[in-house]
Amino acid sequence: MAGRPLHALLLPPAAGAGRLLDALAAALDGSGPAILPLDPGLPPARVDDLLHAFTPATVETHDGARRWCPDDSRPAAPVAGDDLPDGTAVVIATSGSTGERKGVQLSAGALRASARASLDRIGADPGARWLCPLPTSHIAGLGVLVRSLVTGTAPVVVDRLDPAQRNLAAFGCGYVSLVPAQLRRMLDVGAGVSAFGAILLGGAAIPSGLLAGARAAGARVITTYGMSETCGGCVYNGLPLDGVRLRTAPDGRIQIAGPVLFSGYRNRADLTESVLDEEGWFTTSDLGKIGPGGRLSIHGRSDEMINTGGEKVSPAEVAAILEGCPGVREAAVFGEPDSQYGQRVTAVVVPASLSSPPRLQELRAAVRRKLPAHAAPRALFIVPAMPLLPSGKPDLATLRGLGRNKAT
Repeated sequence: MAGRPLHALLLPPAAGAGRLLDALAAALDGSGPAILPLDPGLPPARVDDLLHAFTPATVETHDGARRWCPDDSRPAAPVAGDDLPDGTAVVIATSGSTGERKGVQLSAGALRASARASLDRIGADPGARWLCPLPTSHIAGLGVLVRSLVTGTAPVVVDRLDPAQRNLAAFGCGYVSLVPAQLRRMLDVGAGVSAFGAILLGGAAIPSGLLAGARAAGARVITTYGMSETCGGCVYNGLPLDGVRLRTAPDGRIQIAGPVLFSGYRNRADLTESVLDEEGWFTTSDLGKIGPGGRLSIHGRSDEMINTGGEKVSPAEVAAILEGCPGVREAAVFGEPDSQYGQRVTAVVVPASLSSPPRLQELRAAVRRKLPAHAAPRALFIVPAMPLLPSGKPDLATLRGLGRNKAT
């Protein structure tokens, strides 16, 4: 119904899973308010920012529920609880590194359509349970809960996967959603990844070597592409789920339509109008190409493209080449300000061995064998571990903050 209240929940994934699952079920069937799951581990100031941006009627923690009241010392917040579109069940706070606060409004119909299409595509066995090691305040984690409700099974929610956990069959789950960093850690310790009927893998760029290693270990890995605005993954192994349509805009950005789309951004009609057109197409920030058979390939993000000396460089394309180089375990690429070129291509590498990291000259040569010379990195940071956002994507803000004196 119009004016449906919004209820924020700040509950830890594992300890609060039962309560969140109940609240989600009520949000989906309309017997309860729409929900806004938030990470209770966020700094209090960040939580306050999100609450002020998305204006829930109430907030629930382990200490109970209370009405939310905006801080009078801050700019006036929009009126709470009276502008959720009909059928809205969930508002998801996006986790990008740009700092732009966006509350993605998802209907019960969209969430169910996404869950059913996902289950159909992977051929999920009836009664098989899902393991959820992802934050339930993000769409990937919440999507596991929705699939569980649709199939009538109880998910196993954990705060994190212990790197020492090798017997994955002990969880008693047939399916799991992971980000690349989690799968890499599991392979490193020799975990039994073949215990799952399928592993949905997404949230960040996936090195081909990681996929090869997982499949060699007996895992059935399904790569996913999507975002909060599409109820999570809506393209599996390059092909759209049933009902999802794809095309590209003249500038190369990927556009998506279908029953899994969001209805808009909470309290931000201006942002909604900039990405959703009247025909129901959502224009993403991702660049891609639709090839033979309708298979989608991702070429990076339009808002992360590097402009160096007037030439455009895709960070994802360069990072993929670097991760295929000897001695490179993980790689990320971004643009740093440069007085001569505008931006310089900068690489961050986690080496296979800290005692013998790859050299910049070697990496530049590898890139130049496949891409124009301007795409070769001009600076290199060596780090012991890649800083990541909770979603599993490289934390670009942290990467850009690396000291210049660490460049080699």
